[in-house]
Amino acid sequence: MTGKIHSFESLGTVDGPGIRFVVFLQGCPMRCKYCHNPDTWNIDGGNRYSAEEVASRALRYRNYIKNGGGVTVSGGEPLMQTEFVTELFSILKTNGIHTAIDTSGITFNIGDCEKIKTLLDYTDLVLLDIKHIDDNEHRALTGFGNKNVLEFAKFLSDNGKDIWIRHVLADGITDDDGYLQELGKFIGKLETVKKIEVLPYHNMGEAKYVKLGLPYPLKGNKPPERERIENAVRILNLYRRHNT
Repeated sequence: MTGKIHSFESLGTVDGPGIRFVVFLQGCPMRCKYCHNPDTWNIDGGNRYSAEEVASRALRYRNYIKNGGGVTVSGGEPLMQTEFVTELFSILKTNGIHTAIDTSGITFNIGDCEKIKTLLDYTDLVLLDIKHIDDNEHRALTGFGNKNVLEFAKFLSDNGKDIWIRHVLADGITDDDGYLQELGKFIGKLETVKKIEVLPYHNMGEAKYVKLGLPYPLKGNKPPERERIENAVRILNLYRRHNT
């Protein structure tokens, strides 16, 4: 089976535990205002690779990633290519490689989740990016409500799958104590959250919008101050179950 690939990162350090080989897939339904990879949106972009070809690339770095690291599939939105990721991860698990998927969960459908269950059989960790806890604000930020995302989070927890929660902190959008408290309370209901990562908004992707001829939605927004980042970390961890 082939997948649409945007790019690879050979020695990533911010997409899961340890040193990671990161595969960025092509295609994403959401249009997040702070997205720094708008060039991944179009599913028709990128290049086709077979699961075997991608696994072979990753395994070249086995000596770097095998001790505490692994392979992370990111995007774009990886769940748009669930079957491809499943085949890739099955090969990697045969070779003893830790696997992680970085997803928003936006395409999850609780009524049709058999393919997701199969993927999770080969997945060690899910990095779940919850964009916004408020449904209306989530829609304003991404173009979609958050129902699928929250259902996916609960599904992962109910099925015993380890989760790292990721949340982008952006002034005037998610940097609000009330919203952070609501998100923290939701996270507190999940039993398998191993870590919470607050990702400060940055505008490093603005040049890509210019190159693609797209208006940058958050022009003028600045990264949050350190104290606001620390505040978000404190609030979100107030409610978390301390799983090891």
